[in-house]
Amino acid sequence: MTDADFLTQFDNGSLPAAAFDHHAHLRMAVLYLQSRPFLEACIDMRDGLQRFAARVGKAGLYHETITVAFMSVVNEALADLPDADWATLIETRPELCDRRLLARLYGETRLNSDLARGRFVLPICLQ
Repeated sequence: MTDADFLTQFDNGSLPAAAFDHHAHLRMAVLYLQSRPFLEACIDMRDGLQRFAARVGKAGLYHETITVAFMSVVNEALADLPDADWATLIETRPELCDRRLLARLYGETRLNSDLARGRFVLPICLQ
């Protein structure tokens, strides 16, 4: 499937749930980040993920901190390879495929907290 088809299917809700694994999340992040400013890409990713989760009956699945932090990590990786497609980015930066990447930065407790699920939090507590 071309990137354009993938983006269209994600945006219009026709992408099958089984097709949206971690690699698909990466692909979506790259497509959004390469086509719009960072904050707009984050908003579009958030909105798309929330629509997708609701469509597959998992509306409570969305996690704000994971989304924004992951978009930040991908955005930083793209700074070194601005024209890379998502497959090249994964090949060049395999740590992006590590589902525990953010847990190592945040710690399990902070990352899995209700606060982090509902709003973006930094890896450290500022209290």
